[in-house]
Amino acid sequence: MHIGVPREVVPGETRVALTPNEVRTLTAEGHRIVVEHGAGDRAGHPDNEYLDAGALSGDRADAFDADIVLQVHLAGAGDRASDADLDQDLKLTRRSAVLVGLANPLSHPEPVRRLAEHGLTTFSLDLLPRITRAQAMDVLSSQSSIVGYRAALIAAERVDKMLPMMTTAAGSLAPARVLVLGAGVAGLQSIATARRLGAVVHAYDIRAAAREQVESVGGTFVDLPLDTSSAEGSGGYAQAQQEEFFAQQREVLGNEVAAADVVIATAQVPGKPAPVLITEEMVRAMRPGSVIVDAAAAQGGNCAMSVADETIARFGVSIIAPTNLPAGAAAHASRLYARNIANFTRHLLDGDGPRLTATTRSSATPS
Repeated sequence: MHIGVPREVVPGETRVALTPNEVRTLTAEGHRIVVEHGAGDRAGHPDNEYLDAGALSGDRADAFDADIVLQVHLAGAGDRASDADLDQDLKLTRRSAVLVGLANPLSHPEPVRRLAEHGLTTFSLDLLPRITRAQAMDVLSSQSSIVGYRAALIAAERVDKMLPMMTTAAGSLAPARVLVLGAGVAGLQSIATARRLGAVVHAYDIRAAAREQVESVGGTFVDLPLDTSSAEGSGGYAQAQQEEFFAQQREVLGNEVAAADVVIATAQVPGKPAPVLITEEMVRAMRPGSVIVDAAAAQGGNCAMSVADETIARFGVSIIAPTNLPAGAAAHASRLYARNIANFTRHLLDGDGPRLTATTRSSATPS
């Protein structure tokens, strides 16, 4: 099978869909791989590493002239991609091609509709079901782990306190208090990282089952007097609630937010805007010098005052709203993503997955 790996063009994206290690494995299995010049540069993988692994190097047209095109962001996917990029890549893509990557079709359906109109088969890995069979392909989990880790590090750097308890000749310093909102993969990694840095960590999630998970990584679960019986949807994801529930939640959560030196917000619902958990009034009640890291900013944010991809100060509180935290750890993020997408590609090609047949080969040549 002929596989193409284009360079990512979404602003700020540093990851690459395949690393040389995965290229080496796939070429050993008999697949022909063309990697666009410079595709791996920002993830620490120059062209010569791909050539040594058995790939061919070509231009963007060569990478898209493939049976299967592997990307981090499918062309035009997400709110940071451009229509011009989608138009250009559609011109380069053969109509029989299969595209695999992140498309976020529930929030941004128009680009996916255009891909379908072009006759392309698209697999959006952010819709992969959370089942045992798919764990090795679960890009949301692997990338969310990096989101949680990076969010905790950013918070530790920006808050005006040190996270661990410290005893010095000048006296003792109490540990900082961290509150994590949302105990999915990202939230749990934030809890574990903040705990390793020495903070006292509390965490809240509307799913009752999250208590055991929070405690397993060293956090203290925050109990709120709310009915959460319908909070967990299929696959372990949080289920969207009515606004009345979120209003009650914000009212009783205010004291926890006010007591925190750091709030890391990770609460998201697939295909829905992120719930607003931190209001302007709650920010106003926080201690000046405190920090909010809104890791849900790509879906609108958990903080009402967040501005996507900006750091702002309100009432003395720093509000940081990154939308692509994995890009800050491009080498490891790409390594995990590449393993996920390679496993998915094998599933497409083996006897358990859909039958894909090879078509015309690319004219790309080694360089």
